Order: sequence, then structure tokens, then C-alpha cells
Amino acid sequence: MIDIKFLREHPDIVKENIKKKFQDHKLVLVDEVIELDEKSRKAKLDGDNMRSERKNLSNQIGDLMKSGKKDEAELVKAKVQELNKKLEENEALEDKYSQEIKSRMMKIPNIMHPSVPIGKDDSENVEIQKFGDPVVPDYDIPFHAEILENLGGLDLDSARRVSGQGFYYLLGDVARLHSAVLTYARDFMIDKGFTYCIPPFMIHSDVVTGVMSFEELDTMMYKIEGEDLYLIGTSEHSMIGKFKDQILKKENIPYTMTSYSPCFRKEKGSHGIEERGVYRIHQFEKQEMVVVCEPEDSWNWYDKMWSYTVEFFRSMNVPVRTLECCSGDLADLKAKSCDVEAWSPRQKKYFEVGSCSNMTDAQARRLGIRIKGENGTYFAHTLNNTVVAPPRMLIAIMENNYQPDGSVIIPEVLRPYVGGKEKICVAKK
Repeated sequence: MIDIKFLREHPDIVKENIKKKFQDHKLVLVDEVIELDEKSRKAKLDGDNMRSERKNLSNQIGDLMKSGKKDEAELVKAKVQELNKKLEENEALEDKYSQEIKSRMMKIPNIMHPSVPIGKDDSENVEIQKFGDPVVPDYDIPFHAEILENLGGLDLDSARRVSGQGFYYLLGDVARLHSAVLTYARDFMIDKGFTYCIPPFMIHSDVVTGVMSFEELDTMMYKIEGEDLYLIGTSEHSMIGKFKDQILKKENIPYTMTSYSPCFRKEKGSHGIEERGVYRIHQFEKQEMVVVCEPEDSWNWYDKMWSYTVEFFRSMNVPVRTLECCSGDLADLKAKSCDVEAWSPRQKKYFEVGSCSNMTDAQARRLGIRIKGENGTYFAHTLNNTVVAPPRMLIAIMENNYQPDGSVIIPEVLRPYVGGKEKICVAKK
């Protein structure tokens, strides 16, 4: 959520930002907020004037009573009662305007960083840099689900019977490798100075609306029936929620955390064959990184965070590239975002394995996350980035380390986490 003072003083900039995101249907919200803001400020001024008048009248009552002028005092009391009624009506009006302003402000997108490329959707995202040499072997690489099944590590049929489409069983050495990736990611981020955390996996609705846009809420979140709880789509949700309504001490900033959680997502819409298997699923596990920092430091942290993900993947010899998300592919709370994509030698192209985002103060404004400085309090900046989401990571490992005999070489950095095993062999029939 942007600063209403900024919207009030720079409505043209806010509208231009909306246009660059190809959300022209939201332009009317700016004018509506300005009109409601004027009404709200007038109502507040009227309220202040009435409260001042009531105070003066109350003082008059005391003076009249002391002077023995009870009849005159009663007349003034009647004026106070009438004023109280008007104040009650005015306060209801103030609350109404406040709620209407907030509902509109929550739909107006965050101001994007000037460097964000303009484009309608993800097809217009811009490649930034490649890391590692993408290799296509001289033998065929099967679809990742087939590789995993041949290794005795994936059972989709049983998962469909138990839970439906979009779920999976991981088994044996593949399941062990999955856990190894998460453990290695945890240690990798701890070595970067991040604090390890396991957060709640369910959050209240006021946290949900604080960390994401309404569009994301509808397409992602699972609601717990009969309770004010949602299953998290990523640990960022509860990690940022940890600071809700808090005034943070300047000397404790920045907060740098790496969190593990299962993630639950609706993943609405139809998807092609390349997104089946364990690519686009309703349940997965992830290691995340979250930073709460000073506003002037957030862009430095942004560059550090995506570079950590690149370093993590390269340590496993997986070629990756970074991709700048264009304006139309940028969620409303994000000021800037880049994806990290891993090389798929089977598809001969890259696919998304992580995303780094700077929300500037958008989440902090919604959740009331402030820093106490020398000259008062101000909103913090929040950032998040995927370290690794192992189901997709498994695809990258399987394809980039697949051997002609169907076995898969385990990256060297992961071997201490799988008992020294160097490869996973095809399962016996």
C-alpha cells in the first residue's frame, strides 16, 4: 500500500504507474481516493471543532454551576448532548470514509522502481545474466517424472488416489535427496549470517491481506473452513507477519532470516505437460530468505539476495540465469522482482526455480511495521527471495546430472547429506 500523502500530492505519478502495469481499470481508484480523502479530512476537522466546542461548553457548565445558575447550566448541558449526538454521527462518517479509502488503497499497486521494464506479461520479461554453461548431452533425457519413477522415487498414481491431481509421493533415495537439498540450503544461508526459523504454517486473514494483493489471495491461498486461518503459500507470509504492528529498534535492524516451511497453493488454471509431474503442485517445501531493513539499504539487500540464490545453484553445478520481471508480470505489492531460472537440457531452455522481490514499504504500511529512529518512527522495507523449492530443484538436478544408463549423479555438495552416496541408480523392477 502506497503512502496516501504521496497519492494526494502526485496523483499523475500514481496513475502513470497503474498504466505501466496495464491495469487501466484501476485508474478510477485514484480519483475516488482523492475525493474520499477530502471528505475524510473535512469530517476530521469538523470532529475536532466539535470536540473543542464541547470542551468549552463543559467548562461553562462548571462555571455556571459554581455561580448557582443551574437553569442556564441545564441549557448548556442540552447543547452538549446535541453536540455529542452530532459527534457520534460524524465519527461514524469518519470511520466510513477511512474504510472506503483503505479498501481502494489496498488495490492500488506499489510504485515500481524506474528500472522495471515495461511489458504486458511474463513473455516480455528481460534476461539479465547467465551463470554457467548450459549443456545439451548427445543422448535423450526423459521427462523428469519418468526419470524419478525409474529411480523408484516418485509415485503420482497413489497420490492421485489419496489427494488428487497436483500431489506426489517421494520415495527412497529421491526423497532423501529432496531433504538433503533443504538441509544444505539451511546451512548455506546460516553461513551467510541469516537466522534459521521455522514459522507457523497457518496465518490470520489480516496477515494474509497485509502480505499479498487480493488477486494473489484468490489464486493462491487455501482457507481453513470455519476458522480465521489460511495455509501459507510461502513462509514469507508468516515471517513478515511476525513483525505485524511492531515498532522495531533501529539498532536491531536489519532482520535477516531464512525459513523452512511446507507451502500450499491452489495453482488455479490449466497448465501444459512441462508443468506436470512435480513442477506445478499444490504442496511443496521451500527454504526462503526474508529481510526487514532500513529503506536506504533495501536495494543493496535485493542484489545480495538474488545473488545468493545464483551462488546456491551454481554450487551444485546447475546453470542458471536471472530474468527481470516486467511491469505486467509484477505483483501489486512489488516494486521490483527478478526470477532465477535453471537450465533444462531436455527442454533446451530455462525454467523458474526462484523469485526475489523488494516490496519497499508496501507490506510494512499494511502491517504497521515501523522502525524507531532519532526523529520518530518510519516504515521499514521488506524483501523476500526463494533459496530453493526442492521439487523444482529435483528437476534441475535430475536433468543436469542424468546419465545414459538412467542413473543420476548427486552434486558433490549434497553428498554429505545423503551418507556420502555419489549417485542414484535405476530401481530394480
